[in-house]
Amino acid sequence: MQIMQSLLLRHSLFCLLLIFYTTLSFAQASPELAIQDLQRLGLQANGLVQAARSQVDMAEADVVKAGAFPNPRVSVEAGPQSKRLPATVTGPSSNQHEVKVSQPIENPFLRSARIGSAEALVKARQANLDQVRADLAAQLRIRAYELLLRQEQAQMETVIHDLMKEIYRRINVSVDVGETARFELIRAETEVLSAENRMEAAILSAERARIALIQLTAGALNKDFQINASLSDPVKFPPLEEIRQEIVQTNPDIQRLEAEQDSANLRIDQQKASVLPSVNIQYTNYQDKQFASNTAGVSLEIPLFYRRRGEIDNAIYDSARIRETLEYKRFEIAQQLESAWQAKEIARRRVEMFEGGIVTEAQLALSIAQTAYRLGERGFIEVLDTQRVLRGVLADLLQARFELQSAAAEIDRLRAHYPKEHLSE
Repeated sequence: MQIMQSLLLRHSLFCLLLIFYTTLSFAQASPELAIQDLQRLGLQANGLVQAARSQVDMAEADVVKAGAFPNPRVSVEAGPQSKRLPATVTGPSSNQHEVKVSQPIENPFLRSARIGSAEALVKARQANLDQVRADLAAQLRIRAYELLLRQEQAQMETVIHDLMKEIYRRINVSVDVGETARFELIRAETEVLSAENRMEAAILSAERARIALIQLTAGALNKDFQINASLSDPVKFPPLEEIRQEIVQTNPDIQRLEAEQDSANLRIDQQKASVLPSVNIQYTNYQDKQFASNTAGVSLEIPLFYRRRGEIDNAIYDSARIRETLEYKRFEIAQQLESAWQAKEIARRRVEMFEGGIVTEAQLALSIAQTAYRLGERGFIEVLDTQRVLRGVLADLLQARFELQSAAAEIDRLRAHYPKEHLSE
């Protein structure tokens, strides 16, 4: 009897807390967010996206630096003259000063290669930013559907808990009138406690999924936000062959490596252009009390002994490294697409299989077992077994729907398909 009272007290307190939390959530009337709205919010608030955008700004600043002309060098020298011979020979002493101006003339081939390499790196950093956005958008979508999954599981466990409580109540009445052995009541009490534990664990798992979403959005979400979506949302894609062709053009990883390949090739040209002689134009103005002279000339730096062989080879090998990485990345992404597509098809078939009759049959079996139990034709074990079968079928259906949405998010990640129209650069 004490166990029964403890059970009722625990359940009452839990229900009161659940009702209070639900009432508070509805009272605040928090707005519902669609999946795309959630992605936009996360893409604007997440610090990793901001850091990747800063890398783009840094690369654009490097383009300005690469296009800058070399500054001239000016030196001024002045001082008194001292006589070493009589003034009748040298004339009177005086002060003298000298101004020297040197202006480097940059090799146009070297300059154009340097600027082109910097501009290619801007494209690479932009592609890296797109990759960060695509990864984050996919994570937000998966976490959102995971929250929906956990909420559905919590609702399912709540319904099962209520069912077990009703069965427990009926068995308790039967035990009181002497129709059922007390052993059945102990078994039912155990099942109620087990169902209550599963229900509480499911509710806590839903809260953990909610916290994970808040973390991805850097705290931009309210604690009581709601998602306007469902695990049953339709998943539609173009044909697989069309997506294969699209990914080659839109995947950020491939775009980044292609831009880095262009930059590496231009660095090879830059190092080869460095072998050409560098030119400096010089001008000197000298003045003292008796004389003034102006001279102009050209200074050449000729790479006679060292022709930058090490720098050129380094750039060539770096270009080869990026080229091989690019080829492997194209193959890898193609395989990832195939794997995600097959996962989507498997999940779709599982959903169709469960929705095509398995869930209905399990629900019907439980209804028949409950009716037979009320009429005394079946025992508590039969009801419990059919309830466990239905719970397993519903759990598999929810998991299959979640896996379908996860596979769809992975495909969209590979083709960088996420809401871009409201992103500010």
